[in-house]
Amino acid sequence: MAGKGADAQCQAKASDQVVSSFTFVFFLYFTLDFFLRFSVRIPGYSSLRPTLVAVAILLLLLFVQREKLAEKFRHPVFKPVFALLAYIVISLPLVEWPGSVIRNNLDPFVKAIVFLFFTALIVDTRRRLVWFVGVFVFCQLVRVLEPLYLNLTQGYWGSSTYLSTAEFANRLSGAPADVINPNELGFVIVTVIPFLHYLLWTGRWKLKAVYLILMPLLLYALILTMSRGAFLALMVVSFFIFKESRHKAALAGVAVMVIVAAFSVMTPVQKERYLSIIDRDVEGGASAEGRIQGMIQEFQLGLTRPVVGHGLGTTGETKANKLGRRQASHNLYAELLIEIGVIGFVIFINFLVRTFRQLKRLQREFGRSDRVEISFYENLNKVLICLFWMYAVYSINYWGLSQYYWYLFGGLSIALGRLAMSEKSDSTPAEGTAIIEYKESGRFNLAEKLRDGRHHFG
Repeated sequence: MAGKGADAQCQAKASDQVVSSFTFVFFLYFTLDFFLRFSVRIPGYSSLRPTLVAVAILLLLLFVQREKLAEKFRHPVFKPVFALLAYIVISLPLVEWPGSVIRNNLDPFVKAIVFLFFTALIVDTRRRLVWFVGVFVFCQLVRVLEPLYLNLTQGYWGSSTYLSTAEFANRLSGAPADVINPNELGFVIVTVIPFLHYLLWTGRWKLKAVYLILMPLLLYALILTMSRGAFLALMVVSFFIFKESRHKAALAGVAVMVIVAAFSVMTPVQKERYLSIIDRDVEGGASAEGRIQGMIQEFQLGLTRPVVGHGLGTTGETKANKLGRRQASHNLYAELLIEIGVIGFVIFINFLVRTFRQLKRLQREFGRSDRVEISFYENLNKVLICLFWMYAVYSINYWGLSQYYWYLFGGLSIALGRLAMSEKSDSTPAEGTAIIEYKESGRFNLAEKLRDGRHHFG
């Protein structure tokens, strides 16, 4: 009876701290609008500035419910994020292009970083975590399958690359309603693969069937992008999948068949494009070498103003003024140095390190349990660890300070850690609800191991 009373009290406390259902549903709408670009698809919708309006509404909703959020803000991953925001504000008068920061670059940065706060604060129950992950993956699949469908039915490509023979080769980019180039489309493809593998392939046969249908389509779309950076990112993902697999011999055989099948459908230009990663003498080798030299120049440019940088989002402007070209940065780490200097670089990397440490702690706690069945939480943790290393590698070839992906990743990590690992007696209500739900189902007894209060994310 005492146990039931304690559980009921914890559940009542949970209902007091979970944000409203309307807030969560509106956040899902914001996610759909952000990734599927309703402003382009619906005539006249863009005149309403829907993304910024949605951000303002969500901020207002969270402010009204601020008493439910105080405990969540104590999570250690938030600390470097708050430090980064404060640093950007304080250093603004000292950067080289403060006017550009205010006029042009705050908008995309705000739209990106809010994903960390919204995901961490609003995704506060297991069911909401499942729904959010599902909506996010659905959006990424639409972004990949739409241009692939247009390519197969209408010959759509969306982009091209210049060849040394003075010709152009087609490359698949995002759909007309999207804004992503071939490299970004490749990034989306490789991002969604770990979610499908760990959350679908580990499920029932129907989910496995969906996985087997989607994977060939995604890999074929990746071939059509001719994105070498995405191909390297796929190798990182493949390594983690192989490392986690209990059937390594079978998986190696499947990998060989996939490689053979992929080369059989590639055009000669596509083959040479991917071979240029390791062979500088084939077509595309010169551009690969040029990309490396460009990265070196970007690091050198960042060190010309090393303390506070040139200003948030000013990489293109800085390169145009000092290098004579305005091509966007292709390296997150160089971009950090250029825009926010060494101090900002250290703060941002601290944010990434703290996030990764939390995921590793969670992985160790799952490893200590004696459960036979792997929970959704554990599989999602595997997804995020895989994505961390993929993002870390791909960021060598991709910018990110004002892009959503690291912030959404951080928000998901906070939400997952809070739900899966907080001890029952001192959890937020959302966390208590999740722990009780898993204990009653017999699939998650990790809470039993946390009663002594020894395992915290702090």
